[in-house]
Amino acid sequence: MEDTQPTRTMDMFQRIPVQPATIRKKRSKRGRKIILFILVLIAFYFLAPLRTNIILLGTDDSPERGNLGRTDTIILTTIVPLKPYVGMLSIPRDLWVTIPNVGEQRINTAYFFAEANQAGTGGKAVMQTIRQNFDVRVYYYAVIRMAGVVNAVDSLGGVDITLDAPVGQYPAGTFQLSGSDALAFVRDRSGSSDFARMQRTQILIEAMLKKSFAPSSWPLLPQFILSVFQVVDTNIPIWQWPRLIFVLLRAQFVGMDSRTITPDMVIPFQTSGGAQVLAPNWELVNPLIREMFGR
Repeated sequence: MEDTQPTRTMDMFQRIPVQPATIRKKRSKRGRKIILFILVLIAFYFLAPLRTNIILLGTDDSPERGNLGRTDTIILTTIVPLKPYVGMLSIPRDLWVTIPNVGEQRINTAYFFAEANQAGTGGKAVMQTIRQNFDVRVYYYAVIRMAGVVNAVDSLGGVDITLDAPVGQYPAGTFQLSGSDALAFVRDRSGSSDFARMQRTQILIEAMLKKSFAPSSWPLLPQFILSVFQVVDTNIPIWQWPRLIFVLLRAQFVGMDSRTITPDMVIPFQTSGGAQVLAPNWELVNPLIREMFGR
């Protein structure tokens, strides 16, 4: 019987089209879209035109004394990743302002009063003081013990500064500073004003950034980073650090906008208690604030 049954040939089966190349092409397109989406997220993270304002504070405190030093270095910093733009505005320590919950005082006492009342609140108090007087929203602070500058600079093998004109005790020219030299450079008050000291501090900051980003310094970065974190107290979250570092790196090619509140922007006067202080001339200060911080 089997011999009499009709033979089933391949033509009797329904053909099912198989298109492996089309499937692979769809998967390839989906993969490219995912990669593109990830790249867009990365670009947004590093380049989003979100302004970040940070207050940099240099104190003369020490671990033994606690955080009861005054902030003689006050630098209001703004960072715009997309441009990239990094602006630093140094504020005179004797500027007479209104400190929340304290009253009218020198701006460099805002940190001191807050820390004396409750440890760990100094940075936030300075941010509130900046907000009330300058109308600039600041969400992050970095408090640096100035004595730690010595180890930070030495961990980089020293830094080079180039002066176009005499600054402090240094004539025009290029000089290599050790850690102790760098600290003396920013603290030197002989024959110079607080405004000159602010300028020297900015020169040192830019020199340290330039040296740390130089390829020859990369092997030294672990020790440098360790020395910095030993003397810095900050509320900047970890997720912000790569973004900020990338902006600082790009700013090395376009330059940083370093400014100070200059002598013509303040009015010296004597308080009822006999203290020599500086009243801000807001007609001159406010345009500078608007230009740098886009308020």
